[in-house]
Amino acid sequence: MLIRAGYEIAYDCPAPTPMTLLLSVRPERLVDLVTVQRITASPQVELCQHRDIFGNIAHRLVAPAGRTTFRSDFVVEDSGLPDEVEPTAVAHPVQELPDEVLPYLTGSRYCETQLLSDMAWSLFGAVEPGWARAQAIVDYVHDRISFGYQHARSTRTAAEAHEDRRGVCRDFAHLTVALCRCMNIPARYCTGYLGDIGVDPIDAPMDFSAWFEAYLGGSWRTFDARHNTPRIGRIPMAYGRDAADVPISTSFGAAWLAGFQVVTEEVAAQAERRTA
Repeated sequence: MLIRAGYEIAYDCPAPTPMTLLLSVRPERLVDLVTVQRITASPQVELCQHRDIFGNIAHRLVAPAGRTTFRSDFVVEDSGLPDEVEPTAVAHPVQELPDEVLPYLTGSRYCETQLLSDMAWSLFGAVEPGWARAQAIVDYVHDRISFGYQHARSTRTAAEAHEDRRGVCRDFAHLTVALCRCMNIPARYCTGYLGDIGVDPIDAPMDFSAWFEAYLGGSWRTFDARHNTPRIGRIPMAYGRDAADVPISTSFGAAWLAGFQVVTEEVAAQAERRTA
């Protein structure tokens, strides 16, 4: 399967403003690119690429005063298979976890494990450890939170999402991440593209999506509490402890969002293949 993805995002800055961007696909998916993934800026500015502490591909720049528009449009090859379901994936004792997984066990900016731990154990302590427990958490969050774009609030934490019982995809992800960590399941926040492939399209503008991965059975496993069903065509851009680690942009000065368009769609299999 071939998927076209990309964006056009504009910011207005009253003065030259340093910025960082997290708008590239994850390094693991670079091998799947069919066309060049190139970020362009108008007016032209220098984009300096680097890896952040989570291995995400980031860019630094200084946006000039006025409006700066970032664009990218590329095609990526995908298996076309839905998210893998592995009910036999086991939970690992904390002492047996790889060192690099440990940061995804503790609380973070939007995932307050200390506030939620007692509740988590009361709800899920009797569930079989491993995939079954992670899925029980996903089921709970899916039923607990009502999705709506009008419910978006960038400061909402996992505990607040639990109390508000409403939110957007990042709120579903934050609450499931926090509850998994409370149960000693390493969980990381994921952001990227997820189009309406294999499902009925929704009547709303395309956006980036958030989901999470739990470390079970020696691998990171994809879960999505908002949809709570295996989906086709995820293209991850960044992993982190929560949304604070993976913003699409960070400005060190005033920068107002002036335009935002995202595309994620399946393209014909016979589309011409071009290489970087």
